[in-house]
Amino acid sequence: MKIAFHTLGCKVNQYETEAMKEQFAAAGHQIVGEENFADAYVINTCTVTNLADRKSRQYIRKMKKVNPDSVVAVTGCYAQVSPDEVSKIEGVNIVAGTGEKQNLLQYIEGYLLEEETQCHVKAYEELDKYQSSGIITSMESRTRAYIKIQEGCNRFCSYCIIPYARGKVRSRDLAEIAEEARGLIAKGFKELILTGINTALYGEDLGYGGIEPLIAELNALPGDFRIRLSSLEPTVINAQYVKSLLKYEKLCPHLHLSIQSGADHVLGLMNRRYDRSFYLDIVRVLKDFDPLYGITTDIIVGFPGETEEDFADSLRVIDEVGFCKVHVFKYSPRKGTKAAALAGQIAGEVKNSRSKALIEKAAEDARRFFALCKDAQRRVLFEEISEDGLLTGYTDNYIKVYVPGESEMLNQFYNVRLLKEYKDGMKGEIVYG
Repeated sequence: MKIAFHTLGCKVNQYETEAMKEQFAAAGHQIVGEENFADAYVINTCTVTNLADRKSRQYIRKMKKVNPDSVVAVTGCYAQVSPDEVSKIEGVNIVAGTGEKQNLLQYIEGYLLEEETQCHVKAYEELDKYQSSGIITSMESRTRAYIKIQEGCNRFCSYCIIPYARGKVRSRDLAEIAEEARGLIAKGFKELILTGINTALYGEDLGYGGIEPLIAELNALPGDFRIRLSSLEPTVINAQYVKSLLKYEKLCPHLHLSIQSGADHVLGLMNRRYDRSFYLDIVRVLKDFDPLYGITTDIIVGFPGETEEDFADSLRVIDEVGFCKVHVFKYSPRKGTKAAALAGQIAGEVKNSRSKALIEKAAEDARRFFALCKDAQRRVLFEEISEDGLLTGYTDNYIKVYVPGESEMLNQFYNVRLLKEYKDGMKGEIVYG
């Protein structure tokens, strides 16, 4: 059987698609590109926004058109949260929730025998045990590999549907993670990116007291590689906890630390469980360790009840932190969340103007960060060749770097002197000796 996959959404979905591909390939099925004619199509969906739902529906219909006689299986967060809605989409044969991805091979092979539509979705209460998808051995990237370490979230931010889509917090066995890491390192991967629905909650259910025991285990593995955390939530960790992670030399000096708003008033409405001061305490620890520590973040504009003063606080926090990158999102009501019913919904034109202003402020901040990094030497892992023939890769502190070089230098570490801003990062020169 020829089978194609399409993935929407987060890094966890990307990891899980890779796990499904390896499962199907091990059973003797042929993996083909999503634009190709296939006997079965798997759409791994996202539901973080209403737009994500719409994109999921578009891809479901698109892939069925490639082969009208194909089996179409829809899995992921949209399938979990809205199984009835997904089942009604013309051409859908199988619906499988987030707790059923590891069973899709069985479901699709069963459908080929009986041709009966199926819907497999566990209730939220049943999403309480980590379901291993086995050990993955490869990723589409040849340099950076994602490793899923946990599932679920118990924070219930007022704007977020994901806890309902992913279930309770449950952590992957540490020994299995280490085994997967050893295999990926042996295959030549030079960067391991630890990811999950809320990675800061890793180990909470296992009595580990946090993610540090896992970092220590991976840091001790032999080989020339580095570890990157996809994110840590300030709803879970504090300045002292972050400080305890800084001693691990293979852990990149970069952290995605979502603030979502610079205003305490809005953070309270979001149920984020921290305030601006708490967040800035974490930042100070990181910047004291390395003034060029890379901090990336997410900020939502136009949240219900956000005043002009609140928005000004979000602008100010960008200057206070010195982010290397800010992801800006315009709030959109998500059915099923508390925020969708809040008073004070912000008009679209106000959201647009605030978004534009915040994006401009974030760009200024990135330029300031690049200027601070000028003449610094950072370790870069080269991943690909750009359209203009330059090697590209990321520094340990997450700056995209462009340098002249040869393809033989891909998937290798080099010390690079950062010279000037260029495109979405900086130009540099390799430092030999």
